[in-house]
Amino acid sequence: MRITRLWVFVTKFTHRQQNIPGTPTFDPLQKQQNHTHSQFAKQYGNIFSIRLGQRMVFVNGLKPVKEALVEHGENFVDRPSLPIFTDIIQNKGNIVSPDVDSYEQWKQQRRFALHTLRNFGLGKKSLESQIQVECQPFEPLSVVNNAVANIISCVVFGDRFDYSDSYFQTLLKLINEVVYLEGSIWAQLYNMFPWLMRRVPGPHKKIFSHLRILTDFVKLKIKEHKEDWDPSTPRDYIDSFFSEMEKWKDDAEAGFNEDNLCYCTLDLFAAGTETTSTTLNWALLYMIKYPEIQEKVQAEIDQVLGPSRLATMADRANMPYTDAVIHEIQRMGNILPLNVVRLTTKDTTLRGYTIPKGTMVAATLHSVLFDETEWETPFTFNPGHFLDSEGKFRRRDAFLPFSAGKRVCLGEQLARMELFLFFTSLLQRFTFSPPPGVEPTLESKVGVTHSPIPYKLCDQN
Repeated sequence: MRITRLWVFVTKFTHRQQNIPGTPTFDPLQKQQNHTHSQFAKQYGNIFSIRLGQRMVFVNGLKPVKEALVEHGENFVDRPSLPIFTDIIQNKGNIVSPDVDSYEQWKQQRRFALHTLRNFGLGKKSLESQIQVECQPFEPLSVVNNAVANIISCVVFGDRFDYSDSYFQTLLKLINEVVYLEGSIWAQLYNMFPWLMRRVPGPHKKIFSHLRILTDFVKLKIKEHKEDWDPSTPRDYIDSFFSEMEKWKDDAEAGFNEDNLCYCTLDLFAAGTETTSTTLNWALLYMIKYPEIQEKVQAEIDQVLGPSRLATMADRANMPYTDAVIHEIQRMGNILPLNVVRLTTKDTTLRGYTIPKGTMVAATLHSVLFDETEWETPFTFNPGHFLDSEGKFRRRDAFLPFSAGKRVCLGEQLARMELFLFFTSLLQRFTFSPPPGVEPTLESKVGVTHSPIPYKLCDQN
């Protein structure tokens, strides 16, 4: 029960108070942590709390999660103010992780970001050609990250980066390491004991040094944009933000200033890169793990696209098996198992339990994507989950990899487009297999996101 000198308590809610029926071990470093949460849910019910320095409520299962995030969306819309993020961004940047005092700014920033991204092709056919540029033949695994990054780069910076650009490759590696470290025990210790962790050495220091390099990169891009900005012809998100700064220059509370521009741009760039590239890494791993599924996808690609025509989003309707496989990759890949933590804005009653205002809440996506009452074979990679008896694609209510409610992923449409176009392009050109004599493993590591451990693959063609 004592974990790195921290006491951890699992408590079960009552209607008006909380009882502490026991103190089972909870180790945030264990790779089996999702299984642990599932076991707690079975023992204590779908709503329970863990006290790890401060209390966090876990909501599990499709119906409780949707009730919290959708039906009571306004009550679960805030983010907690965690010391490590406060120290990093100094309460600036309002798209991904605002604190409780900046909710109104977040609504304005999200509305603006979504409007601007749509103007530059989010969810539109006009963005397909840019994705197709990155779908040209290449050695896959080493540049998947770069290919995905180039898409969001075109939207926020107005430009793509060459695959031989070593500086850009370094930035992408820094993003990956930050995402891993922010989900590590070191970040958890920082949030629990900031007064101590600010003074002691450790891997958590890399989060700050890496982010300084990344913010310097974004600031340089902002400076370059300033030099030739033309309000009449916005090229990207940064240009559009400049125009919004002019519009709101007399209202400081709106949050349209250069500091927020820097951190919001970094939010979009990092989030738009890491999550999709991690999903594609899972995709290639599942294809070498299950070659018979890869073969069926390629047969459908050959039938619909042939050997050379690049896919468009219009083709997805005619490729139900491929679409089902991509959805199953997202379900099993489960890249954000605990979701991004919310904060209650008021005392809220959820399924008979009272959750006080200011409580951290994790509406776990793992519990939804592997809900045994929703999926026929929840722990098996099975594209049939998304196919009906006639082989047509079917939607599932329990498919929530992008979360739900007011905080649903801002880039969901872009991610869906990227996953379909990149995945079909890769399997159209390559037949993947593990190196000779190597048995693929689905072992993973967990930071902020859940990703496969490094692996190698070969092209059989």
